[in-house]
Amino acid sequence: MGSILKEKVQGSVAWKGSDLTKDDSWIYYMSDKMIASLENALFQVKQKGLQVPDINKEDFPIPDLADEIAYFIDELENGKGFLLIRGLPMERYTDEEASIIYYGLGLNLGIPVTQNAKGDLLGHIKDRGLDFSNTSVRAYQTNVHLPYHTDLTDVVGLLCLRKAKSGGLSSLASAMALYNEILEKYPEYLGILYRPLFHDLRGEQAQGESPVFSSPIFSYYDGKLSCRFMRYYVESAQEKTGIKLSKMEVEAFDVMDSLLHDGNLQIDMMMEPGDMQFVNNYTVLHSRTVFEDYEEEERRRHLLRLWLMMPNGREVAPEFDVFSGGIPVREKTARR
Repeated sequence: MGSILKEKVQGSVAWKGSDLTKDDSWIYYMSDKMIASLENALFQVKQKGLQVPDINKEDFPIPDLADEIAYFIDELENGKGFLLIRGLPMERYTDEEASIIYYGLGLNLGIPVTQNAKGDLLGHIKDRGLDFSNTSVRAYQTNVHLPYHTDLTDVVGLLCLRKAKSGGLSSLASAMALYNEILEKYPEYLGILYRPLFHDLRGEQAQGESPVFSSPIFSYYDGKLSCRFMRYYVESAQEKTGIKLSKMEVEAFDVMDSLLHDGNLQIDMMMEPGDMQFVNNYTVLHSRTVFEDYEEEERRRHLLRLWLMMPNGREVAPEFDVFSGGIPVREKTARR
């Protein structure tokens, strides 16, 4: 187990949702210039006859957005750890054209990495009517409430193509502000949260690899605190390992959940068609409320997802690596 951070995390990364309700600095409104640049790059991709994911950064050039890209990259690692990019005029594009714009922007932010054992670089978030109690089903394939969690890469991004008939609210919370609350009010649980726990890969492991991996919830390394919180994956791993959570471990998780739902830490947003949300998985937790969808397939809730390895992504401690062999998460993921 690495060293335990015993001082509160300072700076904009430790934001509280209650402080952002009157501050929309986390929303970046697209300018006409940005939209025109993205559409010009889309035109060049279509001229070449390319489709996602067979596109590279050079195929989607947006050099006049260098300042915006630099701001996004820095804000995700060194600022609040999340942002919402709003204003893409979805009525102008087909789903395929919107996916090219989104994927192309992602290529200019970082390197898309695989999200599952199939090797998908662009994920489709849709309710497929599957049962989440099946440990081979991932939550994004259902309409269930998603508890606060993180994903297994530097940054996760979403583009909303269509929203649900009702529900499906996106919620974010700073893992750093959460840590500060635990440090102040429940320091007796910190040691537990720094110990490795088994997490279920829910059928997404490569052939021949273990169906579980080991990781602590918090890790302090190279001057940065990182969080990986996937409670339902830890709980489902018990079935595959036969190792049950202790009473103190369950209590620690209950404390985290209670703090995340007290109405002070989180910020909620309804992603509208054209909204792009990007989140640093080491500093921000994300959640989604249950939703009711339309009957018609063409109207059903549909989001596109990117997992990005960032150029300024942090190094993580060996015990915080998702996979064995001492290979950092983003390097290993990029090669899977």
